Amino acid sequence: MKSGGGEDPRREIAGGSSSGSPNLEWRFNQTLRNVQGLLKGRTFPGKVLLTRKFEPPIEYTSPEHNEEFERSHSDNDLEPSDWVEISSEHSGNTTSNASLLKSKSTPSKIGSTSPDVQKSVSGARATDSARIAKFTKELNGTSVVLEKLRELAWSGVPPYMRPNIWRLLLGYASPNSDRREGALRRKRLEYVDCVSQYYDIPETERSDDEINMLRQIAVDCPRTVPDVTFFQQEQVQKSLERVLYTWLVWLLGHPASGYVQGINDLVTPFIIVFLSEYLDGSMENWSISDLSSEKISDVEADCYWCLSKLLDGMHDHYTFAQPGIQRLVFKLKELVRRIDEPVSRHMEEQGLDFLQFAFRWFNCLLIREIPFHLVTRLWDTYLAEGDSLPDFLVYISASFLLTWSDKLLKLEFQEMVMFLQHLPTQNWTHHELEMVLSRAYMWHAMFDRSPSHLAS
Repeated sequence: MKSGGGEDPRREIAGGSSSGSPNLEWRFNQTLRNVQGLLKGRTFPGKVLLTRKFEPPIEYTSPEHNEEFERSHSDNDLEPSDWVEISSEHSGNTTSNASLLKSKSTPSKIGSTSPDVQKSVSGARATDSARIAKFTKELNGTSVVLEKLRELAWSGVPPYMRPNIWRLLLGYASPNSDRREGALRRKRLEYVDCVSQYYDIPETERSDDEINMLRQIAVDCPRTVPDVTFFQQEQVQKSLERVLYTWLVWLLGHPASGYVQGINDLVTPFIIVFLSEYLDGSMENWSISDLSSEKISDVEADCYWCLSKLLDGMHDHYTFAQPGIQRLVFKLKELVRRIDEPVSRHMEEQGLDFLQFAFRWFNCLLIREIPFHLVTRLWDTYLAEGDSLPDFLVYISASFLLTWSDKLLKLEFQEMVMFLQHLPTQNWTHHELEMVLSRAYMWHAMFDRSPSHLAS
């Protein structure tokens, strides 16, 4: 879902100002020519940061929220750096010219940046309180305007606001503040009834399909995010099992639906975000046993309903043969060919099939490819995309892949397969993630509505 009454940065970049300023159109065309030059020179991937709504990623803090949790899970602590930025600034209904700033190949610390860059970073930090004020104003209204909330959330959500904002973005919580709490109570009670009806029953009352599905889920839960010790707690795995099984038994009413490995990964961001309302400090020190059974049930219910909402538009991604994911893999291959023809040609010459690495990316929404502490920030953008998420995933995956374009050109088939299945992202920070999202955002603006734009 895209913004209706709010301003859409993609439309601004692609179409110029509402007044159709010739100067703006010339500037934008010049920007595209510059980007084409960068692409042709193969220096583009990894060196462009495009900020949505011209608000740089920032670190949010809340005096009433535990700082250690924010640092360890959802801080947007980009290091100051020089970047290419394509942005539009608004004053009333007027859109200023888009600009392309010169980039450097490596990020630099603030102490070694130019005075202009230092001033820009200081300005970015000065927007922290302004952005939080925008979120607060939107959430405190009698009715949340979801399109405005999406615009804000795309660039990252303050950690302590994330549970409420995610529930709203997914349509699980009511935008109307008067009805919100009552609706949540009813949904949580409905989940309890579903658990009682489908999960808390004797084995003899399950069908053969349900028995097999429960066994598969029980096998997969201990494998979920194995490098994060929190998910190895028995009670956490039991909650994960309950949520997945209850949801999937309900889902069996849909033709051809069933359990697909990887769905267990999709529950993990929800578990972390909704537990953060009740547990403080580092996730590594959390113990779900510290919570009452009522609070655990509420967290499970929120995960259950949010998972359902997330996958409502992606059912064919998780049905027999997963045709939805296969479509995305095909689109990714075509997009990479348009963006970086030398890499595309090299992969084809080496006989590398995109399914060999990209299927897992789409199946698990990149959760297994990046450090887990970056996942919730990534999902802020996912949820802000709404119904457009499947299409935008293709651009994110292209940006992710082409982060290593120069490296890929030097690898032969077997080396390339191993590299793409074990990408060196373990030391990634929010900086690298924002780079990926920014390139994806710009390429979407360039290609989505004119698919032949940079095709040779």
